[in-house]
Amino acid sequence: MLTIFFATYGVVFAAEIVGDKLLYTTGVLAARYSPAPIMIGMTLAFIIKMGVAVAVGEAISRLPPLFVAGLTVGTFIGVAVAVWRKDDRRATQKQVSAPAAVMVSFAAIFFSEWGDMGQITAAAMSAKYHVPLPVWGGAVFAMVTKGLLAASVGAGARGWIQEHVPPRIVRYAGVSALAVLGILSAIETLIKGR
Repeated sequence: MLTIFFATYGVVFAAEIVGDKLLYTTGVLAARYSPAPIMIGMTLAFIIKMGVAVAVGEAISRLPPLFVAGLTVGTFIGVAVAVWRKDDRRATQKQVSAPAAVMVSFAAIFFSEWGDMGQITAAAMSAKYHVPLPVWGGAVFAMVTKGLLAASVGAGARGWIQEHVPPRIVRYAGVSALAVLGILSAIETLIKGR
C-alpha cells in the first residue's frame, strides 16, 4: 500500500507540474494573501477533488467540456471580482482576514480544472489498483506539494510587490491575470474535449 501511495504521488505530481495553471493561480493568490490561509483552502479543495476523482474513477474525464469550461471561467471571474472589490486600504495581506483568504483559495482551486491531468491520473490509479485510500492520499499529497511550491514563490514575490508596487496596480494585474487564466483554461478545455 505504501508503494501505491508513493507511485500515485510521483505520477500525479509529474502530471500536474508541467504547464498547469494552478501554479499561476496560486502565485497570484500568494501575491495577495498570506501563505497559510492559501494552503488551508487549497488543501481542503484538493482533499475533496481527489476524493471525487478516486470515487468516480474515469467518469470524471467524461464531464462535458462545455460544462467544465463554464465552471472554470466562472470560477476565475468570481475570484477576479473578489480581488477587484478590495479597496486600496485593504490591499496589504495583513488587513485581509484569514477566513476570507481560505475561502477565496478554496473556491479558486475547487471550482476550476475539473477533469485535469491530476484527477484523471488519480482516477486511473484507483481503477488500476483498487485501493482508494493510498491513491487518494498520494494524489492529495502531490497536489499540496505543488501548491506549497507555488505559494512559496508567490509569497516571496509578495514582499517585493508590497514595497515597490502601488496596491491599485497589484489589483489590476491580479484581475488581469485571473481573466487571462480563465480564458486560457476554457480554450484548453474546449480543445481537449473535441
